[in-house]
Amino acid sequence: MNSFKFIELQQALDKMNNDSPIIIDIRDKDSFKKGHIDGALNLSNENIDNFVLDTKKNQSIIVCCYHGNSSQRAAQFLTDKGFRDVYSLNGGYENWKSKINK
Repeated sequence: MNSFKFIELQQALDKMNNDSPIIIDIRDKDSFKKGHIDGALNLSNENIDNFVLDTKKNQSIIVCCYHGNSSQRAAQFLTDKGFRDVYSLNGGYENWKSKINK
């Protein structure tokens, strides 16, 4: 069975510059509105089914949450749905914000 991979912040940045992955943020709507990675999609139980149906399974996906814990479950869910190139962002959005967001 396929499984997701972990990705460090610098690797994620490199991938974003080279591969144009989909960035998925699974934090709650209010947290997402207060700040998120540019271009990220805010996915929840309300819209995940449409995402799974409408997205090519070979598309690279990076999943982030607050600290990199919940994103692991979401990344595994996506691999279970047939996605082949799924990553969980180590340290999550909080790590991103502390090092990237100005």
